[in-house]
Order: sequence, then structure tokens, then C-alpha cells
Amino acid sequence: MGEFVCRVANADGRVFSHVEAANTLDEARQKLADRGLYVYSVESRGGRLGSLVRRRTGRQVGGSDFLILNQQFNTLIKAGLPILKALDLLATRATSPKLRPVVAQIRDQVREGKSLSEAVDQAGMFSKVYSTAILAGEKSGNLPGVLDYYIGYQRVSTGVKKKIIATLVYPTLLICVATVIVTYLVTGVIPKFALLYRDLNVELPTPTRILIALTVDYRMYFVGLVVALAVTAFGVFLWSRTEEGGTAFDRFKFRLPLVGDTLLKFQVAQFCRTLATLLTGGTPLVAGLQTATEAITSRLLQATVAQSTKMVISPMLNSVAEFYEEEVNLRLGALVAVIEPVLLIIMGLFVAFILISLYLPIFSFSINGTK
Repeated sequence: MGEFVCRVANADGRVFSHVEAANTLDEARQKLADRGLYVYSVESRGGRLGSLVRRRTGRQVGGSDFLILNQQFNTLIKAGLPILKALDLLATRATSPKLRPVVAQIRDQVREGKSLSEAVDQAGMFSKVYSTAILAGEKSGNLPGVLDYYIGYQRVSTGVKKKIIATLVYPTLLICVATVIVTYLVTGVIPKFALLYRDLNVELPTPTRILIALTVDYRMYFVGLVVALAVTAFGVFLWSRTEEGGTAFDRFKFRLPLVGDTLLKFQVAQFCRTLATLLTGGTPLVAGLQTATEAITSRLLQATVAQSTKMVISPMLNSVAEFYEEEVNLRLGALVAVIEPVLLIIMGLFVAFILISLYLPIFSFSINGTK
């Protein structure tokens, strides 16, 4: 019998963590449901590395296809179709073929007697924000209205993420091109020039000696340094997944010049937009706060929100979210405007140093030959 870490809520709306002993994940869910608890998540208790692997390999539905699916589902139930009939149609005719098996799985569970929110949650492929919004719609009897709020939330969130990705495409492309060029020069061009100059047995200028020493003579040390840095980075990554390490790493990130403030505002905007959607849909404040923290990847902010007892309302949260989303867009635009020329200059200087160092002895030969 194994142990499962569960996040549940009682009838009063209090959300808490609980460890349940069971043979399977479904059995753990059933035990909790039999005690009248609402189940947010159930995960097998295991080592940190196993948890990381599950988190990285777990599929989650999202993006434009998911937005279209929700629009189709909401249109069908607004037209008066029963939920089961709407799921039947989407299971065979949804715009995205890859989502049809997911809808079919949910339909089968609803047909067996489970509520839509339970079926969505147990599918294990949707965010907690979505399943909680569905639950709020079921309890309030206004599922189409809640889905309208959620679809609006999806549109804004998807739009912000697309803007961020589009903004970062060019700097990423520059870095990739620079890496390819430098790798080719270091592994293919410089060793050939080093052999040529050694055969000529001439004294090389200082820049050329430094370049050949770093890339040829001490290549193994350089590779070892790169490997050590990679191992250190991986160790820092694992440490950042812990409670203490994650909080410390977040403090470090948020204090970085230029980037830190933008990261913080993006996290706050995501949280405010998510919580506003849940509260507007009818989710209780405590449960909404607990679920909205799923939109925050920062452990530091998660801990801060968990301790928060301040009452807020959804219109104010929407205003805060819109303000910070605009700030993030402006900051990213300004940051990229600075990063792009800096990357170009650094790449140009680095490549120029390599080429000048390689050809400087040839220039010296030519000058000495003319004399």
C-alpha cells in the first residue's frame, strides 16, 4: 500500500494538504470523496527526482485548441443541449482531433454518474483553475456564465504568453546563431590554423597564443569547466525545487536588475487574473486563493498569498492584472530593444577577436615579407 499527497477542501471551504494511504490513485480519491471532501489533486508520494519527472512529463491541455474547445462546448450548452449530449458531439467533432479522446474520457465518466468537475479533475490533463471554475459553475447553476468568464481569462492569458514568446524569438535566434558560429570556429577552424602555425614554427602574436591555448591546448580543461557549470546548474535547479531553495532563488530572481521586476509583475498579473476569474464565477475566496496560487510558479509569492487574509473583489483584481500585464509588455519591449544590439555587439566582437587572432600571424608574415 502506498501513500498519496492530497490537496482537499472540506464543506466549509478550508483547503489543506493530507496524506492518504491507498493501493491506487483512484482508491485514494474515492476514500477522500467518501468522507465528503472535495479533491483538488492527488499525487503519489515519492522522491524529489520522481516528482520532478512527473511534473515535466505530465501532459496538460492548454493553448488555442483548448480555448476553441471551450468556446464550442459553451455554445452547445447555451443552445440548450444537455452536458452529456454536448460532450458526445465534441468527442467526435471537436476542432482539435488530439482533444477528442480527452473529451470522450470525460464523457464516459459523466455517463457513469460523476459530475463534470469531477470528470475534468480526474482526467489529470487540466489546470486546477479550470476544474475549480467548472465546480463553481455547477454549484451556482450558471455554468455558461462561468465558462464565459473562463474563456475571457483564457483569451487574455494566451494573448500575453504569445506576446512574450514573440518578443523573445529574435534574441533567442541571435544566441543560437552565435553559438553555432562560435562552435564551428572553435571545433573546426581554429585547430587547423593551430596545426598550420606549428608547422611554420614561428612566434605567434599574443592574441593568437591565447586563443589557441584556450581552444586547443587546454580544450579538455575548458570542456571540464563547461561540464562542471552544467552540473552546478542542474544542482541549483534541484535545490530551487525545494521549499527553502525555491524561496531563496525567487528572492534572487526578483532582485535582478531589469529582469527581476518584470518577472515579479508577470507573476502578480497571472495571479490576479486567475483569482478574479474564480471569484467572478462564484468560487469562495479561500478556495479561490488556494487555486489561484497554481498560476504562480514562485514559491516566495505562493507563501505570501497563503498568509494573506485581505478581502479583495474581482473588478479590482482585473484592474491590477491589466495594469501589470501592460507593464510587462512595456518592460519586455524595452528590454529586448536593449538586448538585441548588445547581443549583436558581443557576438560581433567575439567573432572578430577569433578571426583577427587567427589571421594576425598571416598579416605579420606579409609585412615581414615586404620588408
